[in-house]
Amino acid sequence: MSINTKKVAFYTLGCKVNQYESESIKNQLIKIGYEEEEFENKSDIYIVNSCTVTSVADKKTRNVLRRAKKMNPDSVVIVTGCYAQTNSKELLEIEEIDFVVGNSNKSGLVDFIQDIENKKSKILTENIFEERKYEEYEFATLREMSRAYIKIQDGCNNFCSYCKIPFGRGKSRSRSLDSILKEVEVLTKEGFKEFIIIGINLGAYGEDLDSDINLETLLEAVVKQDGVERVRIGSMYPDKISDRFIEIMRENKKLMPHLHISLQSCDNTVLERMRRNYGAELIVERLSKLRDNVENMEYTADVIVGFPGETDEMFQNTYDVIKGIGFSDLHVFQYSDREKTLANTFTDKIDTNVKKKRAEILEGLRKEMAKERREKYLGKELEVLVEEIKEDGCSYGYSQNYLRVKTVEATSNVNELVKVNISNLEKELLIADEKGKKS
Repeated sequence: MSINTKKVAFYTLGCKVNQYESESIKNQLIKIGYEEEEFENKSDIYIVNSCTVTSVADKKTRNVLRRAKKMNPDSVVIVTGCYAQTNSKELLEIEEIDFVVGNSNKSGLVDFIQDIENKKSKILTENIFEERKYEEYEFATLREMSRAYIKIQDGCNNFCSYCKIPFGRGKSRSRSLDSILKEVEVLTKEGFKEFIIIGINLGAYGEDLDSDINLETLLEAVVKQDGVERVRIGSMYPDKISDRFIEIMRENKKLMPHLHISLQSCDNTVLERMRRNYGAELIVERLSKLRDNVENMEYTADVIVGFPGETDEMFQNTYDVIKGIGFSDLHVFQYSDREKTLANTFTDKIDTNVKKKRAEILEGLRKEMAKERREKYLGKELEVLVEEIKEDGCSYGYSQNYLRVKTVEATSNVNELVKVNISNLEKELLIADEKGKKS
């Protein structure tokens, strides 16, 4: 297969970690002469960075791969990511796929492509559990509007009973603090003011390092960097919200008052069967204490409904805890079996119609809470980082606590921090008037 025009197209599924890694690979290929092409157009190489968190993600990956080959039958189609790591042989049975490169070899994908004509094996995956050190990616980095993402960690040691991700990502591995701070420095010089800290299990940061560094010390170091105005934390397990973490969130105004919580359930029996190592009481206590200590603290969360053995009473317990805490948004997933997981062996599966009904109930609660959480800011002042300005003269961005804000008759520019007064609410969009730019 001869690659002459050097056009490459990317399709990335799943989490921000995957997106971060795709961006790094893309930038490396561009540096050596490749031209990025839109995925829906004809390209010489198609790279699909896959996700396997749900069966829906698996199906979507397969569909995207088949679509790529149809756009150019002579192209080279490569699948990488978590699905490639866990199901490499299954994927190679799909005739439209030319090469399968697992997460264990993803950082070397650029070298693989440069020598692609000499590759005899169609599969390049190794035992991801043998990976002991964090694999560095060339600074890319993933930019989204006015925000930049910083990956600090990979893998997970928890092996929750429903989760396939450890088999795709391996054990927890932390990036060095020096490397993280160097990337922050590069990005601040490029003009970025807001940074989002991402990883597979952020709370485990530092546990594998030969030092006293942990997530709390990392956050303290990042906010001290010149040019850093805002720092967001990607996702947290409730039991990783320590008193020290709460103290740091309270004392550092550059740490944004929003957390995405890996919640999954709020029923003790379900949590135990999920192997989550904590109960509903801890969820309530930790999130309540953090909100009591940090002004305007808001939460979003992931929730699984229809986990094996989940009774109506157990589901109601989850509903009641979520409603009692109050979330600005929820991502609701219906449980699906994942091979290699413990929950896959459970026999007390929940009927599909029951799962669907419970998801609809939580979606109704989500809408109710979204309205309630936003209404409390009517008449109040918030600070917004402007991300885009549309033709109608309105600017759009996110408040400190990750609420989307539309500012009418805006005079600000993209990437400016602006103080606004919240005057109205349109569905889940806060409407504001500009008050003044941050000095």
